[in-house]
Amino acid sequence: MTDKNFDVVVVGGGPGGYVAAIRSAQLGMKAAVVEREHLGGICLNWGCIPTKALLRSSEIYHLMENAEAFGLEPVKPKFDIEKVVKRSRQVAKQLSQGIGHLMKKNKITVLEGTGKLKGPGKLAVEKDGKTEEIAAKHIILATGARARELPHLKADGELVWTYKHAMTPKTMPKSVLVIGSGAIGIEFASFYRDMGADVTVVEMLDRILPVEDADVSAHAEKAFKKQGMKILTSAQVKELKKAKTSVTAIVEKKDGKTEEIKVERVILAIGITGNVEGLGLEEAGVKVEKGHVVTDEWGFTGVKDIYAIGDLTGAPWLAHKASHEGVICVEKIAGLKDVHPLDKSNIPGCTYCRPQVASVGLTEAAAKEKGYDVKVGKFPFIGNGKAIALGDPDGFIKTVFDAKTGELLGAHMIGAEVTELIQGYAIARTLETTEAELMHTVFPHPTLSEMMHESVLDAYGRALHF
Repeated sequence: MTDKNFDVVVVGGGPGGYVAAIRSAQLGMKAAVVEREHLGGICLNWGCIPTKALLRSSEIYHLMENAEAFGLEPVKPKFDIEKVVKRSRQVAKQLSQGIGHLMKKNKITVLEGTGKLKGPGKLAVEKDGKTEEIAAKHIILATGARARELPHLKADGELVWTYKHAMTPKTMPKSVLVIGSGAIGIEFASFYRDMGADVTVVEMLDRILPVEDADVSAHAEKAFKKQGMKILTSAQVKELKKAKTSVTAIVEKKDGKTEEIKVERVILAIGITGNVEGLGLEEAGVKVEKGHVVTDEWGFTGVKDIYAIGDLTGAPWLAHKASHEGVICVEKIAGLKDVHPLDKSNIPGCTYCRPQVASVGLTEAAAKEKGYDVKVGKFPFIGNGKAIALGDPDGFIKTVFDAKTGELLGAHMIGAEVTELIQGYAIARTLETTEAELMHTVFPHPTLSEMMHESVLDAYGRALHF
């Protein structure tokens, strides 16, 4: 490479990194991305996108198994796990190549290799034992995160899996134990259950999907158990005993008693930790706490011209959060005047299990803990014509308002396609909308979105259809 001087160099080509590079280019800065594997990062290659492709296959398989309910001739569907995985990988590959085109379109230099800070304004890029040094006025670290392991819970890729292994099974296991019931754990539990595996979920806390509203967690557990999942809450896996083709988990329950659960495969979903190693952070003086880089609201690390964004900087570990942080960070670097820090309470979260789960803002319990006098509305899917027509009448939408001001404090959903609906409430919160504007909004009929209107009305004793 002839030119080794840039305005902005981003280390990591995931949803935070590549978006930061694009925004830099849009603002007239000369940008480069350093990526050691694939453009698009974990989200696009091993996370958000390929898992949704897998879940689409399991959703269709479930519908085929229940064709008779729709007046169709009953069928006995079969699946080829190799083809299911192949489609998932092709979807990821297509989108990764799309990121490459975006880099070319925006005249962004892509450097393959591993980046390391080498003093003020300098970065070493190493690949295949060869190292070249580049200069940058601003360096943005966006190296993401990886699955967390514990000393007694380590993946081997054969019997004990991380999300990567669970995404590319060579054969379909007959039984699976999922350790952890956050979004990642529950999505895999849902996929493998719908594909016919016996699934057990173990959660250390007292409810599954613990970051969600308690009503959503309770409804989800009921729905999953009805599907045949076994769920153990307030329980911990103390040991994994491996045999040739199976694993026996020693699970300690709340009462101190233990249970042995024998399965073919174990999936670890016990959280993630930032990729902070090998970046030269300590030498540069960049502060790291609990496996994540510490920054201010603009992504600034406190060390001159070094920034960090996305999963590397901690929760919430979401692709859309990383992308938004990338834009804010770059706009602040460029000196734009109308830049606003990211309000994390306005970031929607989505879990693509069956039924889907989505939320934004405060849960009812969190709102009360903060001292709000709340008004809560709730509307069930069974009261919605579109949900019944779809054959998906299970679920509800819940809204939480400040009784004094009418501010929408939070919204929580479980049911078909709620991951597509939640953005309506995310926009409402960003616009600082009150219940009045939401009540005056006309929602189209027949749609699932009508339930959003009804839930708002219900909070004020005005629900029309239930």
